[in-house]
Order: sequence, then structure tokens, then C-alpha cells
Amino acid sequence: MTSTPRHVPVAIVGGGQAGLSVSHHLKQRGIEHLVFEKKTAAHTWETQRWDTFCLVTPNWQCDLPGHAYDGPDPDGFMTKDEIVAYLRAFVAKVKPPIHEGVAVTRVARREDGIFAVQTSEGDYTADGVVVASGGYHTPIIPRMAEKLPASITQIHSNQYRNPAQLPEGEVLVVGSGQSGAQIAEDLHLAGRKVHLAVGDAPRCARFYRGRDVVTWLADMGYYEMTVDNHPLRDGVRDNTNHYVTGRDGGRDIDLRRFAIEGMRLYGLMEDYQDGSLRFRDDLKRSLDQADRTYNGINAAIDKHIAEMGIDAPAQAHYTPVWEPGEPVLSLTLEGSGITSIVWCIGFTPDFRWLDASVFNGAGNPKHKRGVTNEDGVYFIGLPWLNTWGSGRFGAVGRDAEYLVQVIQKRLGAERADLKVAV
Repeated sequence: MTSTPRHVPVAIVGGGQAGLSVSHHLKQRGIEHLVFEKKTAAHTWETQRWDTFCLVTPNWQCDLPGHAYDGPDPDGFMTKDEIVAYLRAFVAKVKPPIHEGVAVTRVARREDGIFAVQTSEGDYTADGVVVASGGYHTPIIPRMAEKLPASITQIHSNQYRNPAQLPEGEVLVVGSGQSGAQIAEDLHLAGRKVHLAVGDAPRCARFYRGRDVVTWLADMGYYEMTVDNHPLRDGVRDNTNHYVTGRDGGRDIDLRRFAIEGMRLYGLMEDYQDGSLRFRDDLKRSLDQADRTYNGINAAIDKHIAEMGIDAPAQAHYTPVWEPGEPVLSLTLEGSGITSIVWCIGFTPDFRWLDASVFNGAGNPKHKRGVTNEDGVYFIGLPWLNTWGSGRFGAVGRDAEYLVQVIQKRLGAERADLKVAV
């Protein structure tokens, strides 16, 4: 005899800060739900970050629902251990109905409109499904990696923990987004010889004219700008994050200065052929573009200061401290000293378990503030879901509140109050 699957009004897939924020607001409204988490709540911060990892946004921006940062250093940057403690306290406060160690393997709408939710612990049904598993699922390792000698240790950024983890010798870091730039710095500060294949990531100042740049941008209303009002519209979701660091109280990351100190910089890594690493002739262009973004942000701050009549110390715009010479387009791996590679080129989404017509050609969900065209399917925690802070601690709570309002309206007040038998 087949048992009837347990039914819940809302199934949340993912127990990170996004899923927990949705759970908080559902509990506030008395809407029954379950959170399914294939590992443990908010585990990625503890298991997929390097030892010296810290936030790149000030602590005051940590504003999970009912759990704003209240520590002694609002203008500082929480370290990895502090982030984990902050999130554990959030879990304890929310007390979510969470099933840890349970993977959701398939979600599909039945003919009666109810969602069938298949999990590693059995079947459920739900009126609505909130996808809170993020968008960073499958680490990107290019096919060229398969051609590299077995003697070369290769890891992805989500596997990197510290310099001692890698074999002796020089290290090639591929990618200069937030992870790549910070991992390159971590290795550099540890005294390792670093080679960095630079991409097209922009950068920004940590501090400018007496304040953290994030604080200036907050005053300027940047973090309240929605994706619909952004000049790039939906295209902003594809943008690479600016590289900067909160390490040691916060500072710029200047790849040109690293070069002066001995780091080898190259253009975009394109291939490995005939025993040589091949690079694009775009290092100068990438560095110049990153600096233009850096100075452009500072110029916008200058304009704001002038318009508001703010008394702030003067500060010159950035002038390059180093220029690349003749481009290195090929580097013979043997004899280079390189013994390991850290791939810092991102992730691809994997929503194959969700049987719903809500994805574009790149496999990314199509939505409006997390609400898709398929009734009852929602997303939360994605970059620029609605604002810059949607994928961060700063705005995910507000996004969750909006989604729950939509969910409550859909369920109806009468249905939301139903006590479904376990």
C-alpha cells in the first residue's frame, strides 16, 4: 500500500540565508512550510570559503530579518568565523522547520496544480515552491584543464582554504574577480610566487574621501536602485563583482602594485597547447578598464559631495603605479616553476531538478522580483533579484518579505490559516 505524501503549503529548497529569511517571514504569518537542505543550514560559509575569507561589505549592511548586526564594529568586516557565528545565531532565532541532509531531486507540477516534491527522504506535495539554493552550483573548470600534466595540482576556488594546502612551488590563479583577486592576495601575502591570469572584472576603492565607498554609495541611493531602474536592466545580473577586500580592516586590491612586488600578470588565459599556457593580449586593456571603473565611482562620489555641500577631505583619483611591458602570450609550463592552479572563473547554475518553464537559454531563471511566470514557483537569493543587495545579507530579507506577501496572497488568508495534518 502506497502512503500519501505529506502536504505543505510551501516547500523551500535551500537552507542558506535566503531560505531562512523566507522561513522567518512565513512563520511570522503563520504559513506552514518546510525547508529542505541537502547538507546543513548555511553550511557553504563554513565549508566553501578560504580561511582568511571576510566580507567585502561593512558589517552594518548585515541586516537579515530580525537579526541586524549588533556587534562592536559596524564599519568593520566580519571574518569567516564571525560570519558563521552570525548565521548560526540567525538559525537559532528563526527556528526553521528544516530537514537537513535532505536533497530535493525533482519538483514538477501535477495535473491538479499541486507540486510533487521528490526528496532523498521521500515524497511531499506543496502548493508553492521557493527556490533558495542560489545560483552558484557547478564549479567551472575549463576543458583545457584535462590537457594539463597530472603533476599540476588543480583546484577550484571553492576548494581553496590556505597556501599550505598547495604543493611547494609557484601558483597560477586564473581569474581576477572577487575570489581570484583575494586568493591571489592571500597567496602573495604568504610569500608564494603568484602568476595571475587577469580577466575583465572591475574594481573599486575601499575608502575614498574619508569614508568607505559602500557608505558613500548607500547615501547616494545606489543600493535602493532596482534592476528595472538600472541602466543595464536585466544585463546587470551578468556583471562581475568589483574586486576589493575587507581584510585587515579593509583596503584596495591593486593588481599593479602586486606586479611591482613580484606577482606576474597575464591577460585572459585562453588555452594550453604543446606544453604552453596561452594568454590573450588584453592585460593592459583589462587593467585600464578596471581603473576607469574605480575612478568613475570616485567621480560619482565627488559629484555627490559637491551637490550636497559635504565637507570631506580632498583625494586625488588613482594614477597607475605600474604598466605592463611586452605582453606574454605564451608560457612554457615546464620550467616555469608553476606546480598548482587555482581556477577562479565562477560557477554555472544547475536547476535540472526543477521541471518548470522558467529558464532562459543559459539556464538562469526568468522572474520579476523572484516571481516567475509559472504560478507558485519563486526564486530568492540571486544576484540583483531586485537590488544590488539581493544576493547579500543586506537586502535578502526585504526580498523574502515581498515574496512571502505574494505567496500569502496566492494561498489566501483562509488557506494560509489551515493546519495541515502531519
